[in-house]
Amino acid sequence: MTQVALKSVNKSFGKTHVIRDVDLEIEKGEFVVFVGPSGCGKSTLLRLIAGLETLSTGEIAIAGREVMDLPPSKRGIAMVFQSYALYPHMTVFNNMAFSLDIQKFSKAEITERVQAAAKILQMEHLLDRRPAALSGGQRQRVAIGRAIVRDPEVFLFDEPLSNLDAALRHDTRVEIAKLHRQLGATTIYVTHDQVEAMTLADKIVVLKDGEVMQVGAPMDLFNMPANEFVAGFLGSPSINFFDGDLTDVAGDGATGSFSGEGLSLSGVRLLSKDKTKGANARIGIRPQHLVLDPKGGLKGEVTLVERLGTETVVELISEKGTKFRFATPDNLELAVGDTAQFTADPKDGHLF
Repeated sequence: MTQVALKSVNKSFGKTHVIRDVDLEIEKGEFVVFVGPSGCGKSTLLRLIAGLETLSTGEIAIAGREVMDLPPSKRGIAMVFQSYALYPHMTVFNNMAFSLDIQKFSKAEITERVQAAAKILQMEHLLDRRPAALSGGQRQRVAIGRAIVRDPEVFLFDEPLSNLDAALRHDTRVEIAKLHRQLGATTIYVTHDQVEAMTLADKIVVLKDGEVMQVGAPMDLFNMPANEFVAGFLGSPSINFFDGDLTDVAGDGATGSFSGEGLSLSGVRLLSKDKTKGANARIGIRPQHLVLDPKGGLKGEVTLVERLGTETVVELISEKGTKFRFATPDNLELAVGDTAQFTADPKDGHLF
């Protein structure tokens, strides 16, 4: 069942067109992540769903009901912002209860809802504290609890982990994932961090310049990117691109052969709109998919070695001046100034 539906959604600020013809369906219970670089329109799109911005054109429906003319309080949503926005003079209990009190819920129901949310978030012992006595992660849990008590149709998260340090980001991300599994609520989450997107999402929406580049399951987007932007945005370290020529095209046009930078690969997944033999082409190969081979045609001089414990990332520059990376779980003996040679399996390449 579709819980949130966007049809031909556009948003302009003056002459600046920031959201362009977005069509999207989000199913009930899905965890959907909007991801993209700064300025791509992901937070604006979330605010349009929330009712914090008005549409220029298009339609938005939540739970089968058009909401374009409804205020945020009537849309059945609850939003968690990047800033915690807690009332400093109120206790955790009162911060979580405030919206229910405004809506004239009974004291008994308010207490029941707040205590239930506190139990889910494992913060019953914090209810009497004020925000100043809480850590950053605890404050963010209060903000999430404030959303849970409203029992919304849809949870909206706008970069909720941006203010936390790396270790706390990971821990809170795990808590949000557990919370979604426990509540089964429809969730829309905005982030610029592709690791958050890959680990949290049932479905990822990749945005660029206000347009949807691709929608799909995380590993589908990782393994089958629709274009260079998606391929380059998802994955860490980021994908390598090498320029060359399209030397052949299979009969069905789904695969082709690439030659360039010393690589000669046949049967590579072909995404180029121009499928003419001899056309310029660019191949994308992830650092983890390059294979060290003393007879490999791709040669590079090592410019940096990063030993991260779980993997080693090597930065190189090719004979033609192309910078690329190689990643492996092995502890290599390579050093800056060394030369290494590589090949790759055609099935791991993407030909644009």
